[in-house]
Amino acid sequence: MADLLIELFSEEIPARMQARAREDLKSLITNGLVDAGLTYASAGAFSTPRRLVLSVEGLSGESRAVKEERKGPSASAPPAAIEGFLRSTGLTLDQLERRADKKGATLYAVIEKPGRAAPASIAEVLESTIRNFPWPKSMRWGAGSLRWVRPLHSILCLLSDESGAHVVPVNVDGIQSGNTTDGHRFLGAGRFAVHGFDDYAVKLKRAHVVLDSAEREAAIWQGAQNLAFAAGMEVVPDNGLLTEVAGLVEWPVPLMGRIGAAFLDLPPEVLQTSMKEHQKFFSVKNPRTGRIEGFVTVANTEPADHGATILTGNQKVLTARLSDAKFFWENDLRVAKAGMTEWLDGLKSVTFHNKLGSQADRIARIAALAREIAPLVGADADLAEQAARLAKADLRSAMVGEFPELQGLMGMYYARAAGLHEAVALAARDHYSPLGPTDAVPTEPVSVAVALADKIDTLTGFWAIDEKPTGSKDPFALRRAALGVIRLVWGNGVRVGLFDVLLVRIAFHLLDTEKLIGGPSLGELRHDYADAAGINVNDVRANEIRAFKDANPFLNDPVALKQKVAEIVASMRIEDQPEYPKAKDLLSFFHDRLKVFLKDQGIRHDIIDACLAMPGNDDLTLLVKRAEALAAFLKTEDGPNLLQGFKRANTILTQAETKDGVEYSFGADVKFAETEAERALFAALDTAEAAITPAMAAEDFAAAMAAMATLRAPIDAFFTAVQVNSDNPVIRRNRLNLLHRIRAICSGVADLTKIDG
Repeated sequence: MADLLIELFSEEIPARMQARAREDLKSLITNGLVDAGLTYASAGAFSTPRRLVLSVEGLSGESRAVKEERKGPSASAPPAAIEGFLRSTGLTLDQLERRADKKGATLYAVIEKPGRAAPASIAEVLESTIRNFPWPKSMRWGAGSLRWVRPLHSILCLLSDESGAHVVPVNVDGIQSGNTTDGHRFLGAGRFAVHGFDDYAVKLKRAHVVLDSAEREAAIWQGAQNLAFAAGMEVVPDNGLLTEVAGLVEWPVPLMGRIGAAFLDLPPEVLQTSMKEHQKFFSVKNPRTGRIEGFVTVANTEPADHGATILTGNQKVLTARLSDAKFFWENDLRVAKAGMTEWLDGLKSVTFHNKLGSQADRIARIAALAREIAPLVGADADLAEQAARLAKADLRSAMVGEFPELQGLMGMYYARAAGLHEAVALAARDHYSPLGPTDAVPTEPVSVAVALADKIDTLTGFWAIDEKPTGSKDPFALRRAALGVIRLVWGNGVRVGLFDVLLVRIAFHLLDTEKLIGGPSLGELRHDYADAAGINVNDVRANEIRAFKDANPFLNDPVALKQKVAEIVASMRIEDQPEYPKAKDLLSFFHDRLKVFLKDQGIRHDIIDACLAMPGNDDLTLLVKRAEALAAFLKTEDGPNLLQGFKRANTILTQAETKDGVEYSFGADVKFAETEAERALFAALDTAEAAITPAMAAEDFAAAMAAMATLRAPIDAFFTAVQVNSDNPVIRRNRLNLLHRIRAICSGVADLTKIDG
């Protein structure tokens, strides 16, 4: 067995590409070696800004010999067929074997491939890997054809065994492999030879290179914490920045500086974002004041003056950056205190989508919907509408223009500066949430109302114009929006029939988009028609508005118009409205996302399907509550056994109904019971039904299922003692009707036929 060491040494590799490059190098090399017939015990990949490294242990010295047997044509086949077989095998006719079978003699080729020494296979695999490496971006340099992320300088390829270390000869565009590498760009002492991975790692450390990125991360974090602790402060954690900075340095040396007093009153998020995005600084917080007062930068060298010169230069650049941020902040505060009208007017010229209007149009829709949703979540309707109208105003602010990731958060600060209610400020901050499966869910009622309105408007709008996710493509993040609605509804216990909400909003979008795509301006007329008819605008659907448009003679006669509206509403079936199939499809999309969400909570797909089959499946809170109760019930001892009894009853009953062409759903009478088991089941069903009915009315699914569990023993006893298909037709019919009671009672909680097992 041997050990293999590979290093690809280049100019600086972008930090964001290093983790993926490590994995790609490991998989490409190890898979290639296995395909070449070699085996290995373990492999590890490493990276620094200037090198990709792979260490493979326990590599076999050569591939095994392979004997391959291939069946060819009949010995009496046409010469062309035989010649083709010979060409494919590389053999001559006298090297083929003739074997007799039922159809006569058949030709066989026996091809023996001898084992191959590991170095030859390694060289081929490594060259192929280098030439075909999947960098997100690569470049050519000089006169060669090789593409690499940055100019490749050297290749180290060393195979070590009991006899010593040997260079595996590889030549890629004139770069010849060897056994030497280079240390730190500034602190190293030139190239040096190595004879194995352990020797390589030790000598790199002496040359001021920390090979393992995890070790560099630990050194950076520990050093930063020590500096902050010595100053009585603490470092703000940022794992993403830590990983990025570890990919920028080979010999990390943390240094701590202070932020100028003129900038300490900026919002902490502004300071953090500016330092992180522009200079890759860690923020340092004063725990006594809660303010960001310092920063930690990481040098890639050991400065002779303990970092004084580096910190001076960094602080000059930081002052310039924060001066810009302060300018943005002060100007934005001026607009905010004036009521944000300037920003809101500016949003009229910002297109949200060419078929869904401007951001101002969108805000108007969200404000109207937030007002409708407010009572459902316990929010003040006026505050919800106000919050929705102002929540996106910060999109026109200078600060968000510089740092888009601060949208919403800056809206909170500007709302507070404008003296608005705290609920309005929090809604501006939280209305984008939750952004992902682990993001916090807003709980303040006004925030919940605006967040739901924002996401529902987005979903219904794109469904109205048939812009839906396809496969892995979801350019408008609609899957995330649907999951956000689910988490907001479930997390806050919101009770709402989602389908009706989707139906009305899609209808409004259809009206508005008619004007935007060149049709009549029905969207503009909507409120006029509703006001003239004396009805709530939210009750006006797309087809009704179209009918209003055709009823022009009535427009100047409110009484006649109101009568016309009443006639239209009375005669229209909901299924005939153009928004109906779109709303049904969108509800199915919510159900698909809910399945994914509940699977992550440990609830099986068949349990979810069983609950989705029940009425009221557009009430997501009720749906989740039902699924959780059913999942818990099926984990008990009674659950699977009762399910087995239910399925047996359902199977017998279904077969009898199919055979007889009738439905056995009425008339089970205890007076026709012949056995104690039958009478016991009648009594158990009466008792269970008396407990299940009020439990279901109270939506106490756990209590309903506990009552169902009491049926397990009497159902088992019934099937043990009783033959359902009795020769007596009266007894048979009574027993089948009794089975229907079992099916009806158990199916009241969920459609148990969809449960596996």
